[in-house]
Amino acid sequence: MCDFNKMNEDEKSKYSQMLLESAEKFGGKNFFLQLLEAIRETKPHPLVASNKIFDMEFGMIKWNKAIFPDKLVLLQRARQNESKQNNILPAQGEKSYKKILNTVRTLKPIVFRVSPTHRDSGSGFFFQAFDVIDENKTKLNPLFDAIFFCSVDSVKKLLNYSPKA
Repeated sequence: MCDFNKMNEDEKSKYSQMLLESAEKFGGKNFFLQLLEAIRETKPHPLVASNKIFDMEFGMIKWNKAIFPDKLVLLQRARQNESKQNNILPAQGEKSYKKILNTVRTLKPIVFRVSPTHRDSGSGFFFQAFDVIDENKTKLNPLFDAIFFCSVDSVKKLLNYSPKA
């Protein structure tokens, strides 16, 4: 999801539409991009916040379960392999399979709620971290990936993407 140049036209259109809809529900492209920039600048990573809230001038993200730093590190490693194998879960025989499967099971029920500060800016939106395809295949939710991990430049390219005629 994060490498704009490796996506085909259908993927670019699909992800662009999804991000545009989310941005509009947060107050527009600029507010959405400022949210992403604020997340990237926050140390430690906002997902490990013990109060389960990321708050900024234009809005906030809340979630319903604490994420521990070790789970975040494991998720980031698994995320790097997802693009190669089209699945966040490694092959069942691999050493890391059980740890990653347990991380997915732990994080799957978490719901992230994104709300703008001012109600007239938009209704906000919610998402989960994963899309479970079947019992052997799970992918990161593209919105989760874009908000917390992708470069702001990649997201900006997708937000500004217009299909070739």
